[in-house]
Amino acid sequence: MNKQRRKQLGEAYDLVSRAIDILNSVKDDEQEAHDNLPESIQYGEKGEEMEGYIEMMDESIGYLEDANSVIEQI
Repeated sequence: MNKQRRKQLGEAYDLVSRAIDILNSVKDDEQEAHDNLPESIQYGEKGEEMEGYIEMMDESIGYLEDANSVIEQI
C-alpha cells in the first residue's frame, strides 16, 4: 500500500474514532437524562424508549470499534 492510501486509512480511522467519541457523549447524556427521571417515568413508555436509544448507540459504537480494529490491521 502506498503512502497516500495509508494516509487515507489514517484519516478514516480518525473519523471513525471521532464518531465513537460523539456517540459516547450523546449516549452518556441520554443515560444521565434517563437516570434523572422519576422511577415512574423510567419504567414507563418514555423510559423504555430512552433505554432503546441507549442500547442502539452502544451497538453502533461496537460496530465502529470493530471497523477501527479492521482498519488497524490493514
